[in-house]
Order: sequence, then structure tokens, then C-alpha cells
Amino acid sequence: MAAKSSNPKPGNLIQTIERVSLILDMVGQHPQGTTIKDLSGGLGLPKGTIHRILSSLSYFGYVRQDPETKSYSLGLKLMELGALLGSQLDLRKVAEPVLRDLVENTGEAAHMVILDRNEIVYIDKIEARQTTGGLVMSSRVGARNPAHSCAVGKVLLSHLSDEAMESLIREKGLSPRTANTITDPRLLKSHLEAVRRQGYAIDEEENERGIRCLAAPIFDGRGRPVAAISVSGPAVRVTKKIIQDVFKKEVMKAAAEISRRLGFKGRIENGSERV
Repeated sequence: MAAKSSNPKPGNLIQTIERVSLILDMVGQHPQGTTIKDLSGGLGLPKGTIHRILSSLSYFGYVRQDPETKSYSLGLKLMELGALLGSQLDLRKVAEPVLRDLVENTGEAAHMVILDRNEIVYIDKIEARQTTGGLVMSSRVGARNPAHSCAVGKVLLSHLSDEAMESLIREKGLSPRTANTITDPRLLKSHLEAVRRQGYAIDEEENERGIRCLAAPIFDGRGRPVAAISVSGPAVRVTKKIIQDVFKKEVMKAAAEISRRLGFKGRIENGSERV
């Protein structure tokens, strides 16, 4: 029987997802391949059920079938996902010293996010020594936010295709977080075009009242925008002048350095990649 997670089983667990997980676990225990018959016997599931699930997993690349033996092994899609996870873990390690220098140079909190399922996810946050003047930023590692309402999200959205943006708007909508949030699709698209050209985005209290920030993208060795970093602080302290005179230079310099450490070989002009 496949190994089970040590986490408590949720009451709303979807049966098909549970079966997929068990099948993948058991297939993974047989590097030379395993058959539908063996999977059925090991998991106590009907052969027809096993076959339907394997057919779907095979279509998406999560398992592969040997054309001669008809046995199943893990597919390359899992390797691809593992590589993505590894790159995200490496990203934090690579970026942390640069983010600490960024906090030291600006005196404000630094964040790093990735885009996942049309939302941003905070994967690192380094607090500033000075207080936020009574304001408490909602950002924390692991938290999610709409991408359209914050600087880090807008930076990453600016690199999406038109089709991907349309899909995001249909799926997530453009709900207002504050009175300053851009909620009109045409205005947002125009704004994102400017963001991509200039290579950075500013959050003018669009995600949280009283918080202003500036963000820039991070590119990997293949020139892909894999993350974004930002510096944020109370708007009473982080003025528009400081944003332009200090934050823009420091954040874009830090983003370029992290990109370089990730293997990006191109030049970054105004924060945008040039290969």
C-alpha cells in the first residue's frame, strides 16, 4: 500500500484526488514499472477505475506507459514540477542576502512573490527595523493576494500574454481592494503596458490603504520573469519623491542582481529584459 501523508485527513477530501495520489505514490514505488493488475490488488480498487485514472494521468504526462510491457512509470511532468519547486526554493536562498541589503539601503520592508494560479504568493519577507507608524501590513510568507492590486503582481502581469490576461480577468475579476485599485480591464491593460516598458510598478495605496510600494521583476537563466521583489512602507514616510529618488534605483538594482545570480545573461534596461 502506498505511503500516506502524516497530515490529518480533511473531511471534505475528494475521492478522485485521493485515488490519484495513491496511484502516483504506488507507481513511484516501482521504478521498473507496475501494471493495472498490481495497482488494483495493492490499492483495492477496481481495474476499470485504475485504468481510467491512468489514462488521464498519461494524457497530461504524469505517468507514462511502456508500449511493450504495458506497465506504468512516473512521467516527466512530475520532474518538471519538481524542478519548478526546486527553483523556487533556490530562489529564496539566492535572493535573501540581496533583499537584506535592499532593506538596509531603503529602511523599509522587502517582499518577494511568485505568480501562482493567477494570484501572487509571498515567498519571502524581510521586515525593516523601523516601525510602520501604527500600520500593519497584511503581507506574510505563504499569503496570497490578487495580482492586479499590488506592485509585485502588476509587474508579473505585465509579462503575461493577452490571452492569459483575459483568462485571469474572467477567472478572478478585478475587485477593488481600496478606492485606488484599478478595476477597469482597459485601464489595467494600458497601465500594464507602461509597467512593462518602464520595468517597474508602483502601488499607490491600491492594495492597502496607507501603504505605498515599488516592485521590479526577476528573470531566470532562460529570461523568464519568475518572481518579483518590492519595497513597501507607510505612505506618510514612503512619499512619491522617495519612490522616484530612492526606491526605483534600489529595487531595480536588487532585482537585476538576483536575476544575474539566477543565471540571467541578458541586459536589464529600465527593469525589462534584453537578451
